[in-house]
Amino acid sequence: MTEMTTRERFHAIMEFRDFDRLPVVEWASWWDKTIERWRNEGLQPDAKERYDISRYFGQDVYHQFRYTGIYGNCPCPAASGAGLVSDADDYERLRQYFFQLEEINTDALEKVAVQHRQGEIATWFSFNGFFWLPRVFFGIEKHLYAFYDNTELMHRMNMENAEWMLKAIDKICSVLTPDFMTFAEDMSYNNGPMISKKLFDEFMKPYYRLVIPRLKDRGIKVFIDSDGDVHEPAGWFTEAGIQGILPLEAQAGVDLSRLRNDNPEQLYIGGYDKMKMPGGEESMRAEFERLLPVAKKGGYIISCDHQTPPGVSLENYRIYMKLFNEYARSV
Repeated sequence: MTEMTTRERFHAIMEFRDFDRLPVVEWASWWDKTIERWRNEGLQPDAKERYDISRYFGQDVYHQFRYTGIYGNCPCPAASGAGLVSDADDYERLRQYFFQLEEINTDALEKVAVQHRQGEIATWFSFNGFFWLPRVFFGIEKHLYAFYDNTELMHRMNMENAEWMLKAIDKICSVLTPDFMTFAEDMSYNNGPMISKKLFDEFMKPYYRLVIPRLKDRGIKVFIDSDGDVHEPAGWFTEAGIQGILPLEAQAGVDLSRLRNDNPEQLYIGGYDKMKMPGGEESMRAEFERLLPVAKKGGYIISCDHQTPPGVSLENYRIYMKLFNEYARSV
């Protein structure tokens, strides 16, 4: 088969078509502590930012743009997880910082547009979704109570977020049309979803259904980014129109084969257990062997199941990359 471009390969795999090899890609950036360690172990100083480092390791580049829905000099929470608002008055007071189209920096998009058109890179973007953003607004504890105690404000937040997303998609696509996107949610933990399907259907699904048709009309693949055990909500996402899930965390017990059997047309990125990486070549090879049968059939891109942790030495990461290239070309 003729060698594909990075974009051609992504779309072939995500559409269950024939492909020349698997992508060799990190969907997420590395921990700063990981990079600090690697610099002490010989990582070249000219590999300064995320995509420089990707190219240094010979990876395919999936260039991400992250949009939060919060823009400008918005006050910071008093502590991590504390939130910004308690009620509608607080929300109204800070509303000037939320859902501003100025957050969509078209200059940044323009810088990669030629590479994207030529197929040298794939591009994707992330929005804070309909679980994540209210959690940022309310704070972790108040957010979970708000599903019962502050329903009107929850719906207002998510409607305004959806309306902003629709405008943001048009602005992004005025420069380039990304290949995929994620709704950042992190709505599961190691024992499953943090809310019930009833709450998902009431507070999240209607807003996905407002936004997702615009994405699909543009040919943008739609993913949800949720850590934790996603077996139960995987079907909820499909009902809402979401096509794929990442990062499939092994430490939360996510079983890729089970997910594929239960959801044969769902798309996946991630799944490689990062905790196998410090164990050396035998450990890493076994992990590729575990994932390869699903990857061969399409609809799935192997990648680390979250950011590579600082327990991984540069030497072991080089072994990981050697094996990744070997298995990518074995399909």
